[in-house]
Amino acid sequence: MKSVALLTGAEGLLALKEEWDSLLNRATARTVFSTWEWQDIWWSVFGGDADLLLITVKDGAAIIGIAPLVKQGNVIRFVGGNDISDYLDIIAARGREQDVLSAVLQHLETLSWDELELGCLRQDSPTLRYLPEIARTHDLACLLEEQDVCPMLNLPGDWETYVGSLGKKDRHELRRKMRRLEGSRSFSWYVAPPTTDTESYAETFLRLCRLSKEEKAAFLEDWRMEEFFRAIIRRFLPNSVLKMYLLEIDGERVAVTLCFDQGEELWLYNSGFDPSYSQLSVGLLLKAFCIKDAIEDRKTRFDFLRGREPYKYDLGGSDTPVYRLRIRKRPD
Repeated sequence: MKSVALLTGAEGLLALKEEWDSLLNRATARTVFSTWEWQDIWWSVFGGDADLLLITVKDGAAIIGIAPLVKQGNVIRFVGGNDISDYLDIIAARGREQDVLSAVLQHLETLSWDELELGCLRQDSPTLRYLPEIARTHDLACLLEEQDVCPMLNLPGDWETYVGSLGKKDRHELRRKMRRLEGSRSFSWYVAPPTTDTESYAETFLRLCRLSKEEKAAFLEDWRMEEFFRAIIRRFLPNSVLKMYLLEIDGERVAVTLCFDQGEELWLYNSGFDPSYSQLSVGLLLKAFCIKDAIEDRKTRFDFLRGREPYKYDLGGSDTPVYRLRIRKRPD
């Protein structure tokens, strides 16, 4: 017999930790952005004056669904934030998605809101597949829109095959830039060790992010953004879920990328570089080295995550859409 409950606030989030981790292991929406740790960090840093709504669905004693939501004004969204989480979703046990989504929406109808805005949905999301029809049975209006794209790259078995798969111009440019780096300076690239002593790595990341682009420097002017990045590095670097790649020239760290190890996939989350080394294309080449490492680690896919930055296509990415689903109450 199904039961639905609503937990609120930081206490409710903490109370769900053990069940959350267990459910995520049985769910389709199994990404770093849906982990309890990620959502706990987001809430502690960005929660502010929003209301945290955690709707749980159980079948007997077993939890089969969690909808991690926040309410701001009359709009309800996912915990995690559209600007810093690339994929978000309602967490449901595999095979029970329709039951969970029906129960969540039925409970939401008892609350006061005007719009349910569910962004960052992958194209294989069960929410995307089932919720629009469920909403229509509740006489709710639905609007589905493409929110963004995530360029992705299916990985071959070796580096040379990958390079050969690029278009003629991109292949030529990558090889030329590699030769220029190899012939000009003493350089090395490596993955930071899974250490609990993360402070120097966080400082490197923040410094190179600020240097690389004015937009990134402005983004980090908000103290909450800096605190968020420090927190995810502190939380995810020690267990190797987060992989920090570094490129050094003459012993100086000149480029950095943050990637998430997602089983058979590697996801490029954020990056920075020192523009005084831009003639050596250190930013792009470190991303190429990330792809090389993923190939050597037998990953099947490299996900550049959201955004249409040109380098993603220069390195072979092809667009995969990410969707936003808006559900609105009809006027009386």
